Amino acid sequence: MTRFRCAVHIVPRRGILDPQGKAVSDALHSLGFADVSDVRVGRYVVVDTTADSEEAARATVKAMCEKLLANPVTEDYDIASVERA
Repeated sequence: MTRFRCAVHIVPRRGILDPQGKAVSDALHSLGFADVSDVRVGRYVVVDTTADSEEAARATVKAMCEKLLANPVTEDYDIASVERA
């Protein structure tokens, strides 16, 4: 078994109200960043796990996201990286 460090980004789905994202977007506009069209505020989760391969680690983290880490109704997730730890 090999140890892997997996990084996951979780954000509200498009079309779902994101009050934090709206507040950040409005603040950026007030600071002169007029080119910002949308901001989504989410979470960055790092999971250390053991698995036989990178593919197995990715599958395990995907299952974690679908069962606990991300709400499948309101959030999208992206497994940003899976690296040997």
